[in-house]
Amino acid sequence: MREHPHHRPRELGDGHDGLEKRPGRERGGRGPRVFAPGDLKLLLLALVAEQPCHGYDLIRQIEGMFDGAYSPSPGVIYPTLTFLEESELVSGDAQAGKKLYSVTPAGRESLAEQAVALDGVRTRIDVSKRSLRGHDRPAEIHEAVHNLRHALQMHHGRWSPEEIIRVRDLLNATARAVVDGPHIHQETAQ
Repeated sequence: MREHPHHRPRELGDGHDGLEKRPGRERGGRGPRVFAPGDLKLLLLALVAEQPCHGYDLIRQIEGMFDGAYSPSPGVIYPTLTFLEESELVSGDAQAGKKLYSVTPAGRESLAEQAVALDGVRTRIDVSKRSLRGHDRPAEIHEAVHNLRHALQMHHGRWSPEEIIRVRDLLNATARAVVDGPHIHQETAQ
């Protein structure tokens, strides 16, 4: 498959996707994107507004939101906190070599203006958490799902009405069979 000229794969931990390098995620070791652009800034601002904390505390809080399935790297958290500090949305007070971050009045105002967006971030976290849990599936199943996606992409928009119905029925039947488990199929085979 050819790469789109404007799409260049990013390395994990490059500060753009919020993921640490962890083996065993999707193909090539890269996991699914956890945060949309701007989500992490808004989430960190909200967490600091709830209670002043250190960067390490924020990493642990976010890890808890994902039930341990994801932990943001310090290389993503600290530059984001620096951005929030430079934007005067949070202030950092150095204590014993560690900064304790607190929200500023401008930060509280920004949060109030972005309440709907923050709800969206929390919803996306729930969806991402479920998606990350799905990556615990066996490698054979993961490979089969990859093959299915590849087969669907190979159509390149050449979907006749009959083919749409045929593929839809196949996929729905497969989904039902996976959910029903082997006991249903054993009963019908008898």
